[in-house]
Amino acid sequence: MDPITILLSIIICISFLYVSYGWSKNEYQNFPPGPKPLPIIGNMHILDLKKPFNSMLQLSEKYGSIFSIQIGTKKAVVLCGYEMVRDALVNHADEFAGRPKLQIFEDVTQGHGLIFSRDENWKVMRRFTLSTLRDFGMGKKSLENKIYEECDSLVQKLHSYNGKRFENSMIMNAAVANIIVSILLDRRFDYEDPTILRLLHLINENIRLMGMLFLVNFFKLYNTFPSLLRWLPGSHKTIHKQVDEMMIFVKDTFTSQRNELDINNQRNLIDAFLVKQQEEIPSAEVYFHDKNLSMLVIDLFSAGMETTSTTLRWGLLLMMKYPEIQRKKVQNEIEKVIGLAQPQTEHRKEMPYTDAVIHEMQRFGDIVPGNLPHATTQDITFKGYFIPKDTYVIPLLTSVLRDKTYFEKPEEFYPQHFLDSKGKFVKPEAFMPFSAGRRSCAGENLAKMELFLFFTRLLQNFTFHPPPGEKLDLTPVCGLTTPPKAYYMCAIPRN
Repeated sequence: MDPITILLSIIICISFLYVSYGWSKNEYQNFPPGPKPLPIIGNMHILDLKKPFNSMLQLSEKYGSIFSIQIGTKKAVVLCGYEMVRDALVNHADEFAGRPKLQIFEDVTQGHGLIFSRDENWKVMRRFTLSTLRDFGMGKKSLENKIYEECDSLVQKLHSYNGKRFENSMIMNAAVANIIVSILLDRRFDYEDPTILRLLHLINENIRLMGMLFLVNFFKLYNTFPSLLRWLPGSHKTIHKQVDEMMIFVKDTFTSQRNELDINNQRNLIDAFLVKQQEEIPSAEVYFHDKNLSMLVIDLFSAGMETTSTTLRWGLLLMMKYPEIQRKKVQNEIEKVIGLAQPQTEHRKEMPYTDAVIHEMQRFGDIVPGNLPHATTQDITFKGYFIPKDTYVIPLLTSVLRDKTYFEKPEEFYPQHFLDSKGKFVKPEAFMPFSAGRRSCAGENLAKMELFLFFTRLLQNFTFHPPPGEKLDLTPVCGLTTPPKAYYMCAIPRN
C-alpha cells in the first residue's frame, strides 16, 4: 500500500473517532466565540490559505476583536485592533509572552535560540542578546559608522549597473546582512562572496517554505499529527536539510573562534557567548551551550536581515510607483537638509517628510502581518473570557497597522499618516511593526537606524525608475513575511 493511501486511511479513521467521541466539543467554559469547526480540519475550510490573515480580519467583523478559530484540532485565540493587541501584549505582557509548540518549528529549533524558545531559556537568551547588542554598538556611533561604510559599498554596487535594469533582492539582503554579521562575526562579506550568497539563499528559501507550510493544509496537519506525517516526503524535509547546512557553517565559525578566544578582547557576539559559556557554573540548568549558540546566531542573522531588507525593497518599489513623492518630497528634503554630505541619524529630526515615508513603508509593507505566534503562560481571564495556559494566540499585527481608528487611509500608501497639519512628524499609537511587550523585536533600534541611513543614502545618490514596460505590482507575497514580488528597477545616478 502506498504512503498516500495509508495517510488517507489514517485520516478517515481519525475522522470517525473524532465524530464518534465528540472531540470537537469546546472543553473550556467561556472561551472566546468563533466559527464552528469541522472534524480534523477545524476551521481551515473558511480560511483563505493564501491570505489567512485577511480571513481573520473578516471573521473579526462577525465575532469581535477577540475570537477563536480551530486549526486542525488545536484552538487558537485571535486578537484584532490596536486596543486589543496592546492590552494583551503590554498590559498583560507576562501572561501572553509564551510561544506555542508548533511541531515544524520544534523540529527545526528544538526549543533553542531566541525566536521560538520558551520559559527560562528564552529569558536568558533575550537578556544576553539585548545586552550584547548594546555592547557591540546598537544605538551607538561605532555601529552607525559601519552602516555608513556599508552604504558606500551599496552605492558603489548600484553605480556598477550604469542605469541598466537589475533585480535588487539579493543585493539588499547582503547589504543589510553585513550589519548584523559585523555584530555576530566582526566581519563583512562582499556581495558576490559565495558564502554569503549561499547563506542568504538558505534563509530566503526556508522563510519561503515555512510560509508555504504555514499557509497550506499540510502544515496544519503536520502540527496536529506530526508522528503520522513526519516520515512523508515534503518541504519540511528540505527545511531540516537547509537548517543543518546553516548549522555546519555556524559551528565551524564558533569552533575556530573558540580556539582564538581572548576573554579580555571580545570581538563579537559569538566571543561574548563563549565567555559566558566558560563562566556558567555546571548545574541541572545550563543555557550557554553550543546548541543555543548555533540557533541564536541563525535567529539573529535571519531576523536581522529579512525584515529590514524587505522594508527597503518595499520602499524602493513605492518610490517608483509614486515618483512625485520620490522626487518632489523626499529628494528635495534630502537636498535641503543634507545636501551632498553623509546622512546621519541626527538628520532624522530635521526631515519629517522622509521620516514619515519610512514609517509608512513599514506600515504599508506590513512585513509580519500575523505577528509571530504567542501563547499564554498561565490560565487567564481576559476581556471576560477564560483562556487556559498554553493556548495559541495570534496578535494580528495587520489589524493594528490597518486600524481605521488611527489611520485615515489604511489600504493606501499615505505618508500623511505620520504628519500633522503643520507638516511635523507624528507617530500614531497604532504604529507597531516591531510588535510589543516581552516578545517585541530585540533589534528594533538597529532596524530604525538602518532604515533611515540606507534609504536616505540611496535616494540621495539615485532616482529609481521602473524599466520600460515593467509593471509595478504592490501585491505582496504572502507567507511568514510579506515581501513584494520580485521586480526590476533602474538606479539613475543623480550626481
